[in-house]
Amino acid sequence: LGWGGWWFWDPVENASFIPWLVGTALLHSAIVVEKRDALKSWTVLLAILAFAMSLVGTFLVRSGVLTSVHAFATDPARGVFILALLVALIGGSLTLYAVRAPALQGGGLFAPISREGALVLNNLLLTAGAAVVLLGTLYPLVLDAMGGGKVAVGAPFFNATFVPLMVPVLVACIAGALMPWKRGDLGAVLQRLRIAFVAAVLVGLATWYAAAGNQVLAACGVALAVWLVAGAVVEIAGRIGLFRAPLGTALTRARGLPRAAWGMTIAHASLGITVAGITAASAWQTESIRMMRPGETADVAGYRFTFEGTRPVTGPNYAGTEGTFTVSRGGTTIVRLTPQKRSYPAEGTSTTEAAIHTTWSRDLYAVLGEAGKDGAWSTRLYHNPLVAWIWIGAVFMALGGVISLTDRRHRVGAPRRAVPAAGARAAAKA
Repeated sequence: LGWGGWWFWDPVENASFIPWLVGTALLHSAIVVEKRDALKSWTVLLAILAFAMSLVGTFLVRSGVLTSVHAFATDPARGVFILALLVALIGGSLTLYAVRAPALQGGGLFAPISREGALVLNNLLLTAGAAVVLLGTLYPLVLDAMGGGKVAVGAPFFNATFVPLMVPVLVACIAGALMPWKRGDLGAVLQRLRIAFVAAVLVGLATWYAAAGNQVLAACGVALAVWLVAGAVVEIAGRIGLFRAPLGTALTRARGLPRAAWGMTIAHASLGITVAGITAASAWQTESIRMMRPGETADVAGYRFTFEGTRPVTGPNYAGTEGTFTVSRGGTTIVRLTPQKRSYPAEGTSTTEAAIHTTWSRDLYAVLGEAGKDGAWSTRLYHNPLVAWIWIGAVFMALGGVISLTDRRHRVGAPRRAVPAAGARAAAKA
């Protein structure tokens, strides 16, 4: 990816995304097991599938059976070994599960409208999404093996099948966090979330208006992001009684909340930040691909790129050409970008090194292409908004998980024998 940025729906990315989806479903299913002693058999199956999908991803990436934009060493012998390991471990695990699963006793009953019901919906949609991504990734391989020819499954398929499954997950995860266990009142939950709903609608409409009535799907994506962040804030504010009790009381309650509650709030809000970054980077990317001579300029999303020229560069194991772009806005120079084209004689390969300038609100990319006639060079210039939000959200989602794992309820201490009351009084008198 010479232009940098972030990539999605490539088979290699899918190979790591599938176990993430199943693992997320497992995490939420384990909550039901912990709280209500239910879904035990399903949770064990999710644990097996999450590990199995990680092995499948390893096989797809390292065996060389996939065609990807990434360059990985291909070793058929290694692929055969991983395939044998995959069959042995997954086959053994599923066989053991089939034998022992009927012995697992079910937990308490719950109504469809409850926190358990919301978590079951979460599980079904996440596993269905993982199945869709797995199908789209493996379909070209299966078709080719059956003599159907070579096909490519790209972003249009995944956007049309995966995204509709994830929208209900994003909508329901906030409402589900407010549901009581066993039996809930959907009307009461929606009443508590009215502020988050109004904020999401207003921001979505403002986004649609700013886009001059275009980008309806992008406006919906921004609204979902606001729903996630605002809903997480409403949920934690309700727990501590913010604005309903004195500030000191609310702070005391906040300090007494379990770490798992804080971890859930941080993870859900961070998911909203990531959704906002994905939406903005997908919908409002601006690019300019053109031939440029030294001294020429190109305007990209309000930024002026001035091509200063090229010079030869030499590295420890490569030789190449470096271009220089001066980026300015409103007459003020912001940054100088120096993309390179490198050639590695020992390997007989060449690479394109994009120059990237990142801020919290946008990324600027400059890529130097091939030399043309009369001193002109092929250039690619990009403006990607909110790309950093994708990584910020991912980091804070992981932080939420770490905070949740440090909850004192997850630390199991050695049992201590209780002293009978009579014996305690006798010991005190002595």
